[in-house]
Amino acid sequence: MYAQWTSRLTGAVVWTSTPSGSAAGPVLPDGCMDLLWNEGRLLVAGPDTHAHVTPDGASDWAGLRFYPGTAPALLGVPAHELCDRRVLLANLRPAAEVRRLTAQVNAAADPASGLEEVALRWAAATEPPDPLLRRLVTALDSGRPVAAVADELGLGARQLHRRSLASFGYAPKTLARVLRLQRALTLARAGVPFAETATRSGFADQAHLARDVRELAGMPLSRLLARSG
Repeated sequence: MYAQWTSRLTGAVVWTSTPSGSAAGPVLPDGCMDLLWNEGRLLVAGPDTHAHVTPDGASDWAGLRFYPGTAPALLGVPAHELCDRRVLLANLRPAAEVRRLTAQVNAAADPASGLEEVALRWAAATEPPDPLLRRLVTALDSGRPVAAVADELGLGARQLHRRSLASFGYAPKTLARVLRLQRALTLARAGVPFAETATRSGFADQAHLARDVRELAGMPLSRLLARSG
């Protein structure tokens, strides 16, 4: 069973996942990174470029999903170094710090709230996120072309590419594609017909939507909706 709620950390989401007896759906690319708890360990999920399938097993998970582009500054590692990876926090932060944080999360009322406290303390000790990153996400999520967005933000193509890799783990066009997929899924899950979903979310047509879903999610849209319903 999966549940999520808005975090006290701006733009973030706290979530939990517990065994339900049925196979878990794939974790789809969304431009985000997560701080994870599983079986007493702390991990980090990097940005995905394709569906990530969680291994079967009766194991509880908790996580805090950071707003796109904000996690690298808190973790001190460029997003592209963690692309399509799940790594132990101990591989990214000093061992003594990770032992202390792990003990605090395990001693919390629940792991999800413990993770949120860790993220809030990191944020309080870090410079605020670059507002340009949120403007970039908002512009690309509106379906605007990458070149037009670069001009609006006053960035050259190479600079935008470099900053996008460091902050999101993706090139700008890949980030735009991932955000477009998420727009389409929101509409399709709300019952919008697939052809209308394709048009409203920025695809050329329904066939284009179908191809992207297969490539990014690893299965047809109808099957994906059935598994996540």
